[in-house]
Amino acid sequence: MSKSETKVLHALERVGGFASAQELHMVLKRNQEAIGLTTVYRALQSLVADKSVDLLRREDGEAIYRLCGDAHHHHLVCKNCGKTVEIEGGVIEKWAQKSGEEHGFRDIGHTAEIFGICSDC
Repeated sequence: MSKSETKVLHALERVGGFASAQELHMVLKRNQEAIGLTTVYRALQSLVADKSVDLLRREDGEAIYRLCGDAHHHHLVCKNCGKTVEIEGGVIEKWAQKSGEEHGFRDIGHTAEIFGICSDC
């Protein structure tokens, strides 16, 4: 793991939830870390590829990141406050597999984010 990736992981730990690359860059700058925004993006891409970090797209399309659990999961995301909850996706898993097979696809994968308004909002 590169020094940049380690710095970004520590920033994600400090945030404790989802954050954009720009937000992580600001956290790093506040902690006197010498790292550019482009380097933060590269580190995040590598960490997502390694499955160390979750990538989620907000409803407006902005990418946000957080430390990842080991199991495949999906997210419920509040459109107001951004609160995010990991959920199991048994029905989604079966639907994705069946849909892919019906159209002749193999090696099927997917992501799913469900947006709504949380009970706190």
